[in-house]
Amino acid sequence: MLYLGPVIFGFLIGFVVGIRVRNTSSINLTIGSYVIIFLVALIIAWQSGPYPFFNDVPISTSFLSAAIGLIVGDVIKRIISKTQ
Repeated sequence: MLYLGPVIFGFLIGFVVGIRVRNTSSINLTIGSYVIIFLVALIIAWQSGPYPFFNDVPISTSFLSAAIGLIVGDVIKRIISKTQ
């Protein structure tokens, strides 16, 4: 059974942080950068493991959903800034 509370709140927090972080440098992330960030987040979530009382999947679903929310928030922020 997948516990949806940590997944939803992790995604929301990652999404808010992804939208609010300002890019002050001239570094532009490409699709390859997002893939690498996601793979590293997946490895970290796998090494972290689930919370002690969660027995749903062998990875930290809250950390992984926060990383996905961070990437989605950053992508949406970039799309909105290009249209303005």
